[in-house]
Amino acid sequence: MSLKKKGAMIVFSSPSGAGKTTLVKLISDNKNNFISVSHTTRSPRLNEINGVDYYFINKNQFQKLINEKEFLEYAEVFGNYYGTSKKEIIEKLNEGKNVIFDIDWQGTEQIIKQRLNYKLITIFILPPSKKILHNRLSNRDMKDKLIVEERMKQFDKDILHWKNYNYVVINDDLKNCLSKIINILDSELNGKENTYNKTVIENHIKNLL
Repeated sequence: MSLKKKGAMIVFSSPSGAGKTTLVKLISDNKNNFISVSHTTRSPRLNEINGVDYYFINKNQFQKLINEKEFLEYAEVFGNYYGTSKKEIIEKLNEGKNVIFDIDWQGTEQIIKQRLNYKLITIFILPPSKKILHNRLSNRDMKDKLIVEERMKQFDKDILHWKNYNYVVINDDLKNCLSKIINILDSELNGKENTYNKTVIENHIKNLL
């Protein structure tokens, strides 16, 4: 009897408002992909469902999980905590499922440092421009201009971590961006060639900064 092939860990990160969560949901439509649901101490946004988008808990509950070493990774982002439970992730990977993570650069660094015995693919999502990012944030459920400006300031710091990722993709058009990501995953998981061009990314980073 042959051993079941282990699943891969596919990590998506981005500055706030770059469209990462939408892309993660589209990628997770594949039956062999399992989307990791993070715990968070922030309040639900409009239409977010507990246990589907996040596990919404308070800070005391989150600290208890930290103390019990339940998290694969966790981080504080804009005053709220986010963390990924370890047990369910490991179970899915051992079942041969690819686990998709929607986490920030802090969590990604923690996973990389653990050097787990599973294939790890890291993808950083960028907006086409700062202006479009500002418009996306303003059109979300963020009516407070101070919140939008806080995220725009954080953008300049977050973007510096792009070098720590295997791939960087520009979300200029959702359909086009999704196609590029599928091409990358197909090459990594099935040994096919991809059309990734790092020079294009480097030039785009310069323009954003």
